Amino acid sequence: MALSPQLFTLGELKTSGYQPRSLKDEMRENLIQALQTKQSVFSGIWGFDETVIPDLERAILSRHHVLLLGLRGQAKTRLARMMTRLLDEWVPYIADTELQDDPLSPISRQAHDILRDHGDRTPIKWLHRDERYVEKLATPDVSIADLIGDIDPIKAANEKLAFSDERVIHYGLIPRAHRSIFVINELPDLQPRIQVALFNILQEGDIQIRGFKKRLDLDIHFVFTANPEDYTNRGSIITPLKDRIDSQILTHYPEDPAISKQITLQEARIHDIASKHISVPSIVHDILEQIAFEARESEYVDAKSGVSARLTISAYENLVSAVERRLLLSNEESGCARINDFWAVVPAITGKVELVYEGEQEGPYQVALHFMHQAIRHLFLNHFPNPEKLKKGQEKDPYGTILAWFSSGNELSLLHEDSESDFKKKLQSVAGLADLVKQKQVDKKEELAYMELVLHGLAEFQHIGKDLIGSRLLFKDDLAEALLDLDGDDEE
Repeated sequence: MALSPQLFTLGELKTSGYQPRSLKDEMRENLIQALQTKQSVFSGIWGFDETVIPDLERAILSRHHVLLLGLRGQAKTRLARMMTRLLDEWVPYIADTELQDDPLSPISRQAHDILRDHGDRTPIKWLHRDERYVEKLATPDVSIADLIGDIDPIKAANEKLAFSDERVIHYGLIPRAHRSIFVINELPDLQPRIQVALFNILQEGDIQIRGFKKRLDLDIHFVFTANPEDYTNRGSIITPLKDRIDSQILTHYPEDPAISKQITLQEARIHDIASKHISVPSIVHDILEQIAFEARESEYVDAKSGVSARLTISAYENLVSAVERRLLLSNEESGCARINDFWAVVPAITGKVELVYEGEQEGPYQVALHFMHQAIRHLFLNHFPNPEKLKKGQEKDPYGTILAWFSSGNELSLLHEDSESDFKKKLQSVAGLADLVKQKQVDKKEELAYMELVLHGLAEFQHIGKDLIGSRLLFKDDLAEALLDLDGDDEE
């Protein structure tokens, strides 16, 4: 029932027809309404529509505490934060109470004292749904006092209270999260003895602080997040605690590059000026996303650690910045991202992957280049024939004119700082390259990117050579160059 936050006393609240309900019932009923009206609670979360989100919705309908288990960068915390959408926009509480007590269902001594003194004139305040979310990162230094509470000697001295008086208690984060969603991130990092302190709160709702046995019917929806890697590297979730967490939901990385692109575009922080003047061709973005897919399957990367979606987000930001830098140097107003700009995304890759021994031996830089080469190879084969599998006797090799141009001793030198017009002229100078791409009938704005992809693809299959010399990328026919060198030696 929607209530107006204009009600200011307990008497007014009673006449409004307000009835208290538990937090889990509140979330359950609001989810039921959202499902019936086809409203999306978890909008902006991509790739979980048929897996994680249905599991989470079933857990909420079952009024379960939840553990979101998955590798880094799988939107676990974002899912938890979005659960506040299932809370009522406003709920009343007794003014000035530490635990934000429900006026018709108080749990603290402080609230009972206020109600006894003021009756129906008890002042009421309103709590917005965004204030009913508490998040704590589990670290080894988190203490019982932080989460549950402790005796406050300063309070006892100021109010002249004996240490046997429960009013000397300073409540921790969990009691103060009464009527809220409480999230503990990276649960395995919490010391086992601290995890034990959560047993009764999860099961019975009571807490014990320094000898005070207090029965508090805390109304909290717990959400925990954890990375499977933590179970072996830094800690573990103790078995009795896992047993008290009702639903364990497994998250995962996007299974479709198209979904991965949506996530990247949504999360990348691109300056408004850059977004107006810089475009990223779809095929270039596809290659960038494929880098993450290649990394997740690579023998150089620790699969238990995972490859976060933050890799492609940071890489996309660096890619746009590479174009922006080039435009500033060439005094041009607008431009497109190129495959040649991918050297700028290496710093966004090297810090985002956990390498195994073989990867460490190769080195982070070489491993990042390996991912790029594999991604280019994959996208090239998605759009063009495999040059190694062309049937013998085929009437016309689609790459014949291009390869003949290079075998005649021609070279193509692409600089990172080439202006848009110079870059276009250089690519168009390669015989047969533009004609091959036009046969694909791609968007005209994408033609240069596809022309560049053909060159990189042929280089990946060693039909032409590719050398990076400083800021210059040189495409050439290594055999033709060797033959020219031999001819020069013979003449001498």
